[in-house]
Amino acid sequence: MKTKTFISTVSFAVALLFGTTVMAQSKMEKDTKMVGGAEMYPSKDIISNAVNSKDHTTLVAAVKAADLVETLQGDGPFTVFAPTNAAFDKLPEGTVATLLKPENKGKLQSVLTYHVLAGKFSGKDIMKTIKKGGGKATFKTVNGAMLTAMMDGKSLILKDESGNKSMVTIADVNQSNGVIHVVDTVVLPGM
Repeated sequence: MKTKTFISTVSFAVALLFGTTVMAQSKMEKDTKMVGGAEMYPSKDIISNAVNSKDHTTLVAAVKAADLVETLQGDGPFTVFAPTNAAFDKLPEGTVATLLKPENKGKLQSVLTYHVLAGKFSGKDIMKTIKKGGGKATFKTVNGAMLTAMMDGKSLILKDESGNKSMVTIADVNQSNGVIHVVDTVVLPGM
């Protein structure tokens, strides 16, 4: 009788463990999003995921040139508004090449940290803040400058200090140290 009880207990424990593992894998698969042709795993940090996106090669090169890799691999949490290569292409010709020069590292850091908030803000969190703010919300970026968020229909829009707008095209790409929201335009701090 004891052997039968023991086997039943072990069988139950194995079933419970297997079920929990399947549920965890299912949740991770649900939380995994495709960005730039690559899966973005919520178990990896911002940089470890971003380097795999073919749509973010300019951003990754800029983060490396600005010596921000270690920061964005840190504990965070961070909210990153990640411009695509096409977003960088919208800047005046030569802007990216100029910013990537070693002598412009400070300006590059300023531009990149303007795309980062301290803390993890999901799209839903940002929209709640917008609603509370009467249609817009202002966030202090890691750069220290302000970035405004608003809704345009169902689209989440960012507006920089010069009035330029950027739309979130993929929201809530969860990371182990925060969240990425893909944006279609580079926002710029008042420089």
